[in-house]
Amino acid sequence: QVQLVESGGGLVQAGGSLRLSCAASVRTFSSISMGWFRQAPGKEREFVAAISWSGDTTSYADSVKDRSTISRDNAKNTVYLQMNSLKPEDTAVYYCAGGLSRAKGGAYNANYWGQGTQVTVSS
Repeated sequence: QVQLVESGGGLVQAGGSLRLSCAASVRTFSSISMGWFRQAPGKEREFVAAISWSGDTTSYADSVKDRSTISRDNAKNTVYLQMNSLKPEDTAVYYCAGGLSRAKGGAYNANYWGQGTQVTVSS
């Protein structure tokens, strides 16, 4: 059974930084792409960032592109999301996801999902 457990969320002031972590209990971790999504209150879940199985390729939503870095440590079965210069509009529940794919229209989906960690950015 696959489990993704996020940590590192919390309350931070605008302009601050957070590093989210996601520990995965999946044997094939080093061979699957991983990513982060978020869902703000009253909004649909949206893609934030993705990283290939090797870590060589990353992609980001335009809204976080210049402020965030996704990385992974395959030896620790962990993926990270470093977020800097946080804004109140970054407030959301952040979900770790594994086994990403893209639909024809470009939307990301995933085979595995974590329970989410709350990030709240105060102004």
